[in-house]
Amino acid sequence: MAIRINLLAEALAAEDLRRRDPAKRVLFVGALLVAVTLVWSSYLMLNEMLAKKDLAAVESEIQTRTNEYDRVLLSTKKAADAQTKVKDLTKLSAARFLQGSLLNALQHTTVPGVQLTRLRVDQTYAFAEGTKSQTNRFGVVAGRPPTMTEKVLVTLDARDSSANPGDQVNKFSDTLTQQPYFRAMLDKTNGVRLASLSPPQTGPDGKPYVLFTVECRYPAQSR
Repeated sequence: MAIRINLLAEALAAEDLRRRDPAKRVLFVGALLVAVTLVWSSYLMLNEMLAKKDLAAVESEIQTRTNEYDRVLLSTKKAADAQTKVKDLTKLSAARFLQGSLLNALQHTTVPGVQLTRLRVDQTYAFAEGTKSQTNRFGVVAGRPPTMTEKVLVTLDARDSSANPGDQVNKFSDTLTQQPYFRAMLDKTNGVRLASLSPPQTGPDGKPYVLFTVECRYPAQSR
C-alpha cells in the first residue's frame, strides 16, 4: 500500500491559520466602523450646513421684521408728536390774546364824561424748565415738560371831565366788569383795579377834570 506524504500540509495549515487570524477580523471590523463613522459624520455635517442655512434665513427674516418694527415705532412716535403739537397749537389758538376782541369790547364800554386817552397792553412770558423722569427705590417719578406762562395786563388811561370830575371813575370800572367780554376773559379776582387817580385839574378850556388809570388783569395761561 502506497503512503502519500503531503509536503505542503504544514504550509497549508499555516496559511489557513493565518486566514483565520482574529486580528484581521478586528481590522476589518475597525475599517467598517471607520467607514460608517465617516458616512455618519458626513450626514451630520450636511444636516448642520442645512440647519445653518435655515438659521441664517430665519435671522434675516427676524432682522427684517425688527427693522420694520423700528420703523413702525418711529412712525408712531412721529404721529404722536404731531398730534401733541396740533393739540398744543389748538389750545394756544383758543387761549391766545386777541387785540381785536379787546378793541371791540372797549367800543361797547362807554361812560358819559369819560374819555379813554391811552391803551397799553403788557404781555410777559415766564419759561419754566422741565424735569426728567427719575427712578428711586419707590419707583419711577414722572418728570414734567417745560412750560411757558403768559401774563397779560391791559392798562387804560382815561379822563373824567363830567359835571363832577371823579364821580364817573367807579362807574367806568363797574362798566368794564359787567361788559361780557371782560367778564368772561378777566381774572375773577381783581380783574379790574383802579391803579391811580389824580387830583382835580383844570384844562385849557377852563373845565375841570381828573385823570385815572384802570388795570385789567387776565388770568395767567400756562402752556
